[in-house]
This record gives sequence, C-alpha cells and structure tokens, in this order.
Amino acid sequence: MDLELAHGAGAPRKRGESWGAVLLLAYQSLGVVYGDVATSPLYVFKSAFAGDDITHSEGNEEIYGVLSFVFWTLTLISLLKYVLIVLRANDGGEGGTFALYSLICRHVRAGLLPGGGTSDDLMAEDKDAAARRGAVSRARTVLERYRVLQRLLLLFALLGTCMVIGDGVLTPAVSVFSAVSGLELSMERAQHKYVGLPVTCAILICLFALQHYGTHRVGFLFAPIVCIWLLCISTIGLYNIIYWNHHVYRALSPYYMYQFLKKTQKGGWMSLGGILLCVTGSEAMYADLGHFSQRSIQIAFVSVVYPALVLAYMGQAAYISQHHSFEKNSYHIGFYVSVPEKLRWPVLVIAILASVVGSQAIITGTFSIIKQCSALSCFPGVKIVHTSSTVHGQIYIPEINWILMILCLAVTISFNNTKHLANAQGLAVITVMLVTTCLMSLVIVLVWNKSIFIALGFLIFFGSIEVLYFSASLVKFHEGAWVPITLSFIFMVVMSVWHYGTIKKYEFDVQNKVSVNWLLNLGPSLGIVRVRGIGLIHTELMSGIPAIFSHFVTNLPAFHQVLVFLCVKSVPVPHVEPEERFLVGRIGPKEYRLYRVIVRYGYRDVQQDDLEFEKELINSIAEFIRSGGADQNGFVEGSEKLSSISSGAIPLWEEDGDGEADGSASPNKEINQQTVAPQRRKARFVLPKSAQVDAEVRSELQDLMDAREAGMSFILGHSHMKAKSGSSFVKRIVINFFYEFLRRNSRGPSYAANIPHASTLEVGMVYQV
Repeated sequence: MDLELAHGAGAPRKRGESWGAVLLLAYQSLGVVYGDVATSPLYVFKSAFAGDDITHSEGNEEIYGVLSFVFWTLTLISLLKYVLIVLRANDGGEGGTFALYSLICRHVRAGLLPGGGTSDDLMAEDKDAAARRGAVSRARTVLERYRVLQRLLLLFALLGTCMVIGDGVLTPAVSVFSAVSGLELSMERAQHKYVGLPVTCAILICLFALQHYGTHRVGFLFAPIVCIWLLCISTIGLYNIIYWNHHVYRALSPYYMYQFLKKTQKGGWMSLGGILLCVTGSEAMYADLGHFSQRSIQIAFVSVVYPALVLAYMGQAAYISQHHSFEKNSYHIGFYVSVPEKLRWPVLVIAILASVVGSQAIITGTFSIIKQCSALSCFPGVKIVHTSSTVHGQIYIPEINWILMILCLAVTISFNNTKHLANAQGLAVITVMLVTTCLMSLVIVLVWNKSIFIALGFLIFFGSIEVLYFSASLVKFHEGAWVPITLSFIFMVVMSVWHYGTIKKYEFDVQNKVSVNWLLNLGPSLGIVRVRGIGLIHTELMSGIPAIFSHFVTNLPAFHQVLVFLCVKSVPVPHVEPEERFLVGRIGPKEYRLYRVIVRYGYRDVQQDDLEFEKELINSIAEFIRSGGADQNGFVEGSEKLSSISSGAIPLWEEDGDGEADGSASPNKEINQQTVAPQRRKARFVLPKSAQVDAEVRSELQDLMDAREAGMSFILGHSHMKAKSGSSFVKRIVINFFYEFLRRNSRGPSYAANIPHASTLEVGMVYQV
C-alpha cells in the first residue's frame, strides 16, 4: 500500500527552458535567494577581528590571510559544493535539508513517517544500476535492514532542520544590527549606544509585522534592491583596489592561508568562526530551489553574485591593508570604514534595505521548511496561510512568525553586539552545511548510484573543511554559540515528541483496526438503519476498517446510505499531479455502497477548500464506478484494490435545486475546479442520459447522486493518548504530558479546518499506547 501511495507522485514540475525565461528567473532570484549572502560583507571582517584572537598588524599577514580564507571558502563551499553539485540533488524541483531526506527515503525503504512509502517507478530506475555495484547494494540493504540507522537518519535530518529554524532567528538580528552599526561612524559612540539598538529592534518588529502581507506584495522591490547593493559593494571594492592597494589580488593565493595560520596559530583557528560567515545564505540557494530553477540560480550566482562579493572583500582588504590606526574598541574592522565618507549615508540606507531583504528570505525559508515537517508528521499542526494564489511556496505561518520575532528581539537585546550574534549564527550555518554534506554523500550512493568512493571523496573533502569551521565555532560556546544549540535542542524535543506520538497513534490504529469480515457479517443492511446522505469517515488507515467505526456503530446503530472511508495523506514528494491525487476502491460487495478513498498531497501542495474537495471526491467515486469498479461481484478478505482516478472524467453537470434532473443542464455549468456552488444543499449532480453505461452502473451512480443531494456528513475521530499501565516513566511523561500538551495546543489536520461545523460529528476514543 505504501508503494501504491507514492506511485506517480514524484515527477518534477516542468519549467520554461527558453533563455528568456531562465534569465528572468535568474533576475528574480537575486531578490529572494541572495539577500543573505549578499549582505555578509557587512560583518565578515568585523567578526573575524572582533575578539582578541587576531590583530591587524603592519605586515598585513592577518588581513591577507583572512581574505584568502574568505575567497577559497566562498569558492569551494558556495560555488563548487552548492551551485555546481548540491543543486542537482533536487526532490522533484524542491531543495533543502528535509527534501534531501525525502529523496533518500523514496529510493530506499528507510522512511519512518506514517504513509511515507517509497515509489515503485523511482525504485525501478535504480535496481539494475544498484545490482551492478556491490558496495552500493550493500549500503542500501544495511540502511533498509537496521531501523536504528533509519532513526539516526531522521534525527540527523531534523537536526539540520532545527538549525535552519535557529538561523531564521539569528540572521535577521545579525544582518539588521550590522547594517545599523554604520551609524557609529556618523555620531558619537555614547550616542550610538542609545540609538543603534532601538533602531534595530524597530526595524525587526516592522519586518515581522509585515509578513502577513506575503512576499509577493513587495517582491518587485527585492531584486532591484539587491542588484543596487551588489553594484554598490562591487564598485566601492573596485575603487578601493585601484586607489589603495592594487596588489591585493596576491592574497587570493592559498599560500597566505598557510602564512596566516603559521603566525596566528590558535588565535587564527578561533577566528575562523567569523570568517565562515562569508558563506551564510548559501544553504538558501538550495532551500529556495523550488521557487526558481537550477540553471537560473547558477547563472545569477556565477555571473553576478560571486564576482560582486569577491570584489567587495578584496576592496575591504585593500583599504584596511593601508590603514593601521583603527581604534579597535570604537570602529572595529568592518565594512563602513572602507566606504568613502561622502557615500556613507546612501550606502547605509541601501545596506539596511538589503539586510531586510536578506532577512525576509530566511524567514520565508523557515516557514517553508516547517510546512514540510508538519506535512510529514514531524511538527505539530500550525495554521498555514497561502499569501499568493499563483506561487505555491509563498506562505505565512502566524504562530511561527511571532515566535521568531520574540526570539529574534530577545537575542538582539541580550547580546547588543555583533560579536556574540555572529558566533551564534556561525554555528547554526556550519551545522546545516555539515548535515547537507552527510546527506548528500548518501544521495550520491543511493540515489545517483555512483561509486561509494566518489561519495566518500565528497564527504571527506567538504566535510574536513566544514569540521574545521565547526570546531572553531563550537569553541565560542560561551560567547554566543550556545544560542543555536539551545534553540535546536528545544525544537528537536518538540519535533521528536510529536513524531513519536504520531507513530504510536498510527500503530494503535493499525493494530486495532476491524477486519472486513466483521463488516460483512452484519449483512447487506450492516445491521443498522441506513439513512439518506453520504457519510465521510476520516481515518489514517489505508486498509481495513478503523476502530472508530465499530465504536460509533456500537453506540449509534444508524448510518448513511453511502459510506466513504477517507484517508488524506501527505507523501514525501513535493507535488502530486491532479490525475494521481485520488485512489479509489470498494469495501465489500457493491450493494453495500462502501468505498475507500485515499487523497494524496505532496508536502508543497495547497489543499483545496471543502466545496472543491467534495466535488472532486464525488467525481472520482463516480468515475471509479463507471470505469469498472462495479464489476467486483465477489469479495475476499485482503483483496481490496485501489485505482488511481482522475476526477471530473465522467460527464456530470451541476444544477440548482430547482433544475430539471433530466441531464439537459447547460454545458456552461460543467464541473471544473473554478465552479463553486452558492449554497451547499441546493447543488444537484445529475448523470446525463446520454452517458454510455449499463443499467447496474447507472443505478449505483444514481444512488451516489441521490446521497450527495441529501447532504454529506463528516465523522472525525477525537483521540486522547495515554501510555499503557506498566510503561516506563519516560514514556508516560512523553505521551501523557508532552505529546498531549502539544496536541491540545496545535491545530488539527488542514482538511478538518475546512469542514463546516454543522456537518461534523466527532467521536472520542482513548488510545492506550
């Protein structure tokens, strides 16, 4: 059943291949993807020299060494690793840490998520290639066999996800605070102390308060702002190179890294925590892949962003190399000291706008990754507002937005300096990169079917670089690096408890489901009164009869003339095509009028409102009946089969309640996704007499139409989780307190939020797990 669930759901979306479309996407990506990495020159040199680890000497070994490290880190990590390699590992056009995990699980039976199976068609592509490579086949087998490795893989993916959320807290604080710090060059230090923090907090509050409008409302401003910013820093950098030190290009040689570490030793190693901030935002290129395309992001980075950043860093180093009289405690070695004095105010304004754009990108990315986790049962239910009717990825999550704002303001006010904020952000950034490197090495082996030596080479080469930076960031634990660790621990506990409770609930449903034979023994009338209408029973099960049904029938012996067991599943793929969305089957003989419908959504799909959903659901069942579902004359336990149905294939019309039921409805009222009935109960679905179906099928279709006209009722289970007696103390705490607290304070399934309360019936049950 898991294989059926994901079948056909992993095809990547088609994108325009013309150069014009690619270049337009590349231009638009500048405002969404690169705002974070483009503002890193504001604080990289300042963070590298912020502590007492290294000092700026007359010989310039330190500044040249830092420039060399910045250049090669930007080249190897951002350009080589992300732009040229990692961007190719997209999950149906989507990127990010959780997308990598999803991609691995769909090619290996390593998924731990309810309903998150593997895909037949994707697995078929790999079997022959894997069989030819013994090491690859063994790696796949080991991961599929040992459940502890699957749990570690999930926890590793969740670690990266939690660090991305932590980055969503820290990046706005670092970017905006660094941009506002330019005020210290235009006023007294004593005055700046009372102006910088309030201005930063005011900008952050405005930034989060405007999130509910959606990025599409102000998106047309983003790309021009980033373009102006990149043009500004590259022009100033080129001016500084020519005017102050045109020999600074020599520092691009790796030899200066060796000289830097030789002279500074431990202090140089500890300063790497500030240097690595030059690649902050590189993960956003991959996480925002779903908004654009691989080629457009590559073109924008290689042709615009990368050259501008190299010129900016070289220009700063050229200026600083000729100035050795900075008052360290006053100005630090930062971006604004290298800006000509006449341009500082305009550049300050542009920098603040660019920092807001960069912050916007990481906040939106945080919303997207939490939506992915929530869809795959790894995060409590939250309210997801789609702010754009055309761009599926532009969403707003109110609860997360205000939590991020409170946390962001808290760390900004608490630290009140870029040194500690940069230490915190550095650890979050490098941890996500390490997780991506490890998951990517698995993708190379298990998904791309390359040699295990290529995967090890990728892991060792990039992993050794990132471990070096990770160790330099971790040593700053007491100087701010504890913040992302603490935040990640809290989010990890929440996500792990929610996932554990969801798994236990699903296992209880599977173990306590009622056999179909029990249903058949009730007879054609099911031993109860059949009332008019359609009853929809929501269940997590994809086979069998849920225990909630027997619980309901035992206490209330009456049910609807048509009964549908509805299972709404989020599968570990970005998008499910409309023609693959509905799986329809029959439970028992056809005279029972019992159906099972599984509705599949990808983790980036937008779920429909209740009216549109009802119409597609009825159309899918009707098409199932017309296409041969009624030929199932016998029934054997365990023989239940589901068919993929494209809704709307059968010629049905929608009429007002006063209309004739003779099939002469106007073709203009043919059902489609844009049709909305003005009143639920007045809509009437009529089977045209011209439809080529036999009498038996027509009778079953007519029963379905009559039941739909009578109305639909929604039966939802309302479960309470409780640990079994004799369970361990930890399990009782986790289930009885933590999970139940999260369940009570989180939102229900998104489809349940759209159900009209007047047609809803909740059936309560206690789950002893």
